[in-house]
Amino acid sequence: MDTFGLYVVTWNVATAEPPDDVNSLLQLSSPKKPDLYVIGLQEVKAAPLKFVTDLAFEDSWSHVFMNTLAPLGYIKVSSIRMQGLLLLFFSKLEHAPFIRDIQVTYTRTGLYGYWGNKGGVSIRLSFYGHMLCFLNCHLTAHMNYASQRVDDFEYILDAQTFDTKNTPRILDHKVVFWFGDLNFRIEDHGMLFVRNCITSQRFNLLWPKDQLTMMKQKEATLQKFEEGPLDFQPTYKFDLNSDDYDTSGKKRKPAWCDRILWRVKPKSSPSEEANEDGHNEEEPKKQLQEEHKDEFPLKLSQEYYTSKMEYGISDHKPVIGIFHLELKKMYETPLVQVSAEGEWSADFDALITYSLLQSFPSSAWDWIGLYKVGFKSVSDYITYTWVKDDQVSFSDQLFQVYVNKDEIPVLGGECVLCYYSSSLQCIVGISQPFKAIPQNI
Repeated sequence: MDTFGLYVVTWNVATAEPPDDVNSLLQLSSPKKPDLYVIGLQEVKAAPLKFVTDLAFEDSWSHVFMNTLAPLGYIKVSSIRMQGLLLLFFSKLEHAPFIRDIQVTYTRTGLYGYWGNKGGVSIRLSFYGHMLCFLNCHLTAHMNYASQRVDDFEYILDAQTFDTKNTPRILDHKVVFWFGDLNFRIEDHGMLFVRNCITSQRFNLLWPKDQLTMMKQKEATLQKFEEGPLDFQPTYKFDLNSDDYDTSGKKRKPAWCDRILWRVKPKSSPSEEANEDGHNEEEPKKQLQEEHKDEFPLKLSQEYYTSKMEYGISDHKPVIGIFHLELKKMYETPLVQVSAEGEWSADFDALITYSLLQSFPSSAWDWIGLYKVGFKSVSDYITYTWVKDDQVSFSDQLFQVYVNKDEIPVLGGECVLCYYSSSLQCIVGISQPFKAIPQNI
């Protein structure tokens, strides 16, 4: 079994531009860095003109996270945006060839589903063969809409589908993370009692009247999800650039709006597997799947769940969850081995060799990108070359392709090659780092 660190952030940024420094938010001073960062934002500035700009170019929040994490060896593997909702998935580069089957989708629930000011965005993927799904939601606001929030969540679960046989829906995945500005409030208690509990740090006195905790007692869908203890003060609603709760005329009551929950898929029970006649036609197949699950177990535990009070650009404080994902890898070999051969400089054409280590749907649209070490995402290449157009199936043959000398960086530097599969929409092989020699001038 291997253990991976997973770091989840949720933050309603209230249309603010990002701070210059997100090191504390991502706990970058910690000696042990996580393997994966999953960052879910709500209310990213989405004025029509701004939104059109962000479609063509990465938004300012994505830039800040990419610029911060890339020098530390992380790449942005996937992202999805729907108006103010943004979800980013970062991985240490070493794991990238083992992150496959990536799909994203979104569901609108706000303003009759038209504008997308509320709803959910998700990224699902296979991590060393285990299916994970991350769902970032912004649900309906205000105290008296708790049932509507649950209805919206169930609608999102029902509406989001993926183009795959084994995990067509969110709850089919082995692990689901559900987070965001879920907007659940604290009922009954008056403002004075709530603030006294916060000041004295007796948060547990507020838990029974937290709407999500209350709804979990009667809603079967919510009971499938776990959450760590709310041992931090409510994260809404603050005066800007302050640790003071709302002093405006509205004086909103503090609430734990911003949450991170998770679900590990349980093994099917016999009653679920049988059909109405009590006969299970797919029993042999299910039994094989169960044996397969046992052969590749997965465990998830939460190490830390708290807010980051030092950020004041929004009326919400960010919330982080740190998890340990323990699993047995279903595969340890990348699909493609790729290498830079000989000397690389801007004075000569350069040679790349690659070979397919496992069968996969390769295509003439596959390409190999040349990247500076510390690149931000798949699209952050210096140059690329197409693979051999006659290569369509598994072969142990060594293939060769060339990179034109005019496309090799004149200044040199440390580089890597990445093989990108157009059918799988992900990196399936990474070379060892190598040095491009500066051009002789």
